[in-house]
Amino acid sequence: MVANLRIEIIEGIPSLSISDEATKIAGLLLSQGAVPTGSEEDALHIGIATAQGADYLLTWNFKHINNAETKVAITRVVESCGYACPQLCSPEELGGISND
Repeated sequence: MVANLRIEIIEGIPSLSISDEATKIAGLLLSQGAVPTGSEEDALHIGIATAQGADYLLTWNFKHINNAETKVAITRVVESCGYACPQLCSPEELGGISND
């Protein structure tokens, strides 16, 4: 399913590992239709963030991850695995304090 994923290591930026649990979550996201077939890397992205306990998953992927319909489905699957779903949002949505 996700075995051919290319992993890039960028100096100074920690890398989250692809664990068996992340792969399991990704498989469930795909098999339960929360992420569409053919979007294995998107499912694994969510699985890795979830299994590693990330608070947020920042993404510009509005088609398969960060939209109203998919957020509900993704959260349902992640929580059925006993995990808290990371907050799925774009960097702009995360925001922060602005000095504007």
